Amino acid sequence: MLLKPFVLFVVCLCLAPPESQADLSFIFGNISLFNLNFKTPKLLGRSITVNSNVKIDSDVDPNIQEDSHLSTYNLIKKYGYPAENHSVTTDDGYILTLHRIARHGATPVLLVHGLLDSSATWVMMGPNKGLGYLLYEQGYDVWMANVRGNTYSRKHVRYTHSQAKYWDFTFHEMGVYDIPKTIDYILDTTSFKQLHYIGHSQGTVVFWIMGSEKPEYMDKILFMQALAPVAYLKHCKSPVVNFLAEFHTSFVLRLIGVHEFLPKNEFIVMFNQLICDETTITKEICSNVIFLTTGFDKLQLNETMLPVVVGHAPAGASTKQMQHFGQVRRSGEFRQFDYGWLRNHWRYNNITPPAYKLENVKAKVALYYSQNDWLAQPADVQSLRRRLPNVVHHYLVDYPEFNHLDFIWGVDARELLWDSMLKQMRANEIDNNIDTTN
Repeated sequence: MLLKPFVLFVVCLCLAPPESQADLSFIFGNISLFNLNFKTPKLLGRSITVNSNVKIDSDVDPNIQEDSHLSTYNLIKKYGYPAENHSVTTDDGYILTLHRIARHGATPVLLVHGLLDSSATWVMMGPNKGLGYLLYEQGYDVWMANVRGNTYSRKHVRYTHSQAKYWDFTFHEMGVYDIPKTIDYILDTTSFKQLHYIGHSQGTVVFWIMGSEKPEYMDKILFMQALAPVAYLKHCKSPVVNFLAEFHTSFVLRLIGVHEFLPKNEFIVMFNQLICDETTITKEICSNVIFLTTGFDKLQLNETMLPVVVGHAPAGASTKQMQHFGQVRRSGEFRQFDYGWLRNHWRYNNITPPAYKLENVKAKVALYYSQNDWLAQPADVQSLRRRLPNVVHHYLVDYPEFNHLDFIWGVDARELLWDSMLKQMRANEIDNNIDTTN
């Protein structure tokens, strides 16, 4: 979360005496970010003595190294699937990249990634372990979105991503501009009237916003499946989001990017790979850093794939976007960005931001959630369920440790969740008399 303190942590780790043992904890206010007991790892030539259950391999699979650097398009192409790049320009000038695993003539399904993520999340675990590939094998035409500000959608018709004006957005604009334009493009390209929508985390947030602000788009949705659905954060356990809610000064956010949150520059890429490289004994610490925002489930994490994960994430977000999540946590309401009472009155004609109109989200919705999800806590998902008018299915994953990222990266995600999702998709296609055969 806070890059500078963590850099200090790594520096202290490197300078610690060989064979030393220590307890480290990072605490901000009343928030404990992590607490570790470790012996000094081998960094910069130091000796290794670590109390860890992580298996360290001396040789790294070349495929893992390669996949950590390949784009979504090249990942799909590498594994023998039909890959396509598409470009969409929003009404406010952002140029977005869509990736496609093309099955022409088949029912389209749109996959929308979560916070700090990209289209790569659906395929980077490889065939048989990526939901994008599975949907293609099941006969679907798979489209993967990239919202503004991430690795693949950093262009604008007027601004560059080095300009502050480029980053003046939150997830509100994604729901109002990015997702509607993406849906229109897919339906125009495929000549279908409706599509399946699968969103993870923030990918569900932007759908609720689209339904709230542009309810006419609900007629274009065959079936919406929400993985780790987020709207209310009243019971959120994420140290990152809770920190943003507790400490919401601009100074704090400037520690990790004035306009772009966690900027994906060469230093951060190198820093992540230092922590998470396959041969590095710090994988245990790396796991904690990656999952600080989401919860922990070591059994569902394929640790061998961590170099691939950090090669593609974080993929970019705006500082304002992260502030908005903190505001939702602090207020307990799912509402638009809070500019302060004076600017709110100017923008909204009210001193408080307007709440999103979830009653407008009339598409058929399935909610999938878990006990160990720090962001989408069951109590908050139930609050969302009560507000949505057309929830046709809801499912608590039958695995207590299942967490926020297990919905897309979990080792057993197919058996625990995805097969059930496919059955729901087929059932709703039958109800709508849709033939998905190619």
